[in-house]
Amino acid sequence: MSSKKDETIRRATGLLVIEVKNSNPNGDPDRESDPRQRSHDQRGVVTGVSFKRKVRDLIDSKEGEVWRQLANGRKADEYDILEARRHKRTEIEKLLNTNFDGFKKRFWDARVFGNTFLEKNGEDTIRTGVAQFVLGTSIAPIRIERLTMTKMAPAQGAKEGGEAPTRGMAPLGYRIVEHGVYCMPFFINPTAAIKSGCTAQDIALLLKIIRYAYPHTASHIRPFVEVRHAWYGEHKNALGSFSEFGFVEAMTPTKKRDPEKPSTSWADYEVPPSLPEDLRDRVANFCDLCVLLPSWVS
Repeated sequence: MSSKKDETIRRATGLLVIEVKNSNPNGDPDRESDPRQRSHDQRGVVTGVSFKRKVRDLIDSKEGEVWRQLANGRKADEYDILEARRHKRTEIEKLLNTNFDGFKKRFWDARVFGNTFLEKNGEDTIRTGVAQFVLGTSIAPIRIERLTMTKMAPAQGAKEGGEAPTRGMAPLGYRIVEHGVYCMPFFINPTAAIKSGCTAQDIALLLKIIRYAYPHTASHIRPFVEVRHAWYGEHKNALGSFSEFGFVEAMTPTKKRDPEKPSTSWADYEVPPSLPEDLRDRVANFCDLCVLLPSWVS
């Protein structure tokens, strides 16, 4: 954790505007990994949990370019990831019960996001994080394409006692969104920092890494997902100086035509260029994190 412990965490409201092309941004295990979709209106869904997983993975990869270029002197052993798969639950519980201050000092994601798998513990538990990323939904309905991708796999021939390569993939197993624009609100709540030990420098790292979350965790099934805008507004005080609902509504793009039909490109949307006047005077600092970071971020 940074030595700048006297820095104040700013209360903030944000909105990620995420574009998806021929990718599965968040598979649903209950629907054979189909892209998540609401049944009543066919809007696509991306969970905040899935976004935070990508952020965690980038910070956990201390040899990766993202950490190396954004760490800016932060100590790696104070930015460990609690929900990394290598950690054993028994070891974490022992640390939590015997050295809570050490637990907070070690795990960045516990300080920032809280935790979900230690909820049965008593008072010395961080349940609610300072940063919350909530359910993201697509502006228009999405169209899901299901394909069968073939691949040459020599090892599969052994199942039938043969040496020749075989072609294989689950029928219609490649499931993607043709195009969609999703909006995911997020919130920075300084009140939670009292318990979690989160610092302004912890939040600064989060704000720096948002734009890199998708391109640096891309995969075969998720090759083209990008945060097009990461709108971020700081309140003038810790209690809140503007409506979070109003901020999210003001910065959400709208579909130019046929709002109930899936989009085919970014050009189908009208994107707000800046805050409306009725919000401007109530916001202390406003920026697009994909373009410019707040001056205090380092």
